[in-house]
Order: sequence, then C-alpha cells, then structure tokens
Amino acid sequence: MSAAPTQPQALAEACAAAMWANDQACQKLGVRIDAVAPGKATLSMPLTDAMVNGHAIGHGGYIFALADSAFAYACNSYNQNTVAQHCSITYVAPARLGDRLTATAQEVSRSGRSGIYDVRVTNDAGETIAEFRGHSRTIAGRLVGEASEEG
Repeated sequence: MSAAPTQPQALAEACAAAMWANDQACQKLGVRIDAVAPGKATLSMPLTDAMVNGHAIGHGGYIFALADSAFAYACNSYNQNTVAQHCSITYVAPARLGDRLTATAQEVSRSGRSGIYDVRVTNDAGETIAEFRGHSRTIAGRLVGEASEEG
C-alpha cells in the first residue's frame, strides 16, 4: 500500500475514492459524490419510482440512506476508519418522484474518537427535505496508505 496524501484536500479525495470503490449501496442507488473536503461531503441521488412509498412521496429509508452516506464520506475524510454511533433524522417536507436530492454534510465537532455531523437534504429547488444529525466513532484502520492499529 502506498503512502497517503499529506495535503488535507487530497487526503479527503483519496479517502472518498477508496470508500467509493467498495460502496455497492451508493453505486446501486445512483448516488453521485459531488464534493468532498475535510469534514464535509455533498452527495446527490435521483429519486426514482422504486424509491417512492404508498403516498407517492420519497420513502424515508432512501432519504436516510443518502444522508447517512454523506455523513460517512464527511467523517471518513481524515483517513481514520469511522462508523456511525448514533443517527437521527427529521423529515421536513416530502420528496417527489424525479427530484434529485442533495445531502450536504458538515462537521460540527470532532474530538478524540467522537464526532458530530449535520446533514441537510434538499431537492432541486433548494428546499429542505430533511435534517440529519450523525454521531461518529473512529475504529481501527485507515482507508488509504499504510495500515494502522489505532482505534
């Protein structure tokens, strides 16, 4: 395994690429990584007919999956394997078939092995669909570069 990039932006991009290579869930849902930076990530996804519920609006599970994925890419941008410890979501408005949903994750706090991230999910018009808060926990290992036994 080669050395990890030393510049924070290059490291965040390398981490995202390493995660994406194995991220079958996002790939099969049609998720796109629009931007990544240290502690930040923006992902988007088209709301397809397979993602609407019995009310003909976006199923909350798919909206959660997009928000959770943006959270994952943001908190893994420092090259420390990081997982969700706790997440919650508040649905603000319905998503509609054909919308392209965008989840923008922003680090709120990061200390030791714990972090807090807020994610806003919006539609094409910029209207808020959901607000998500994720609590992260670092675990052993790294995404790129030499393996680590941290944890």
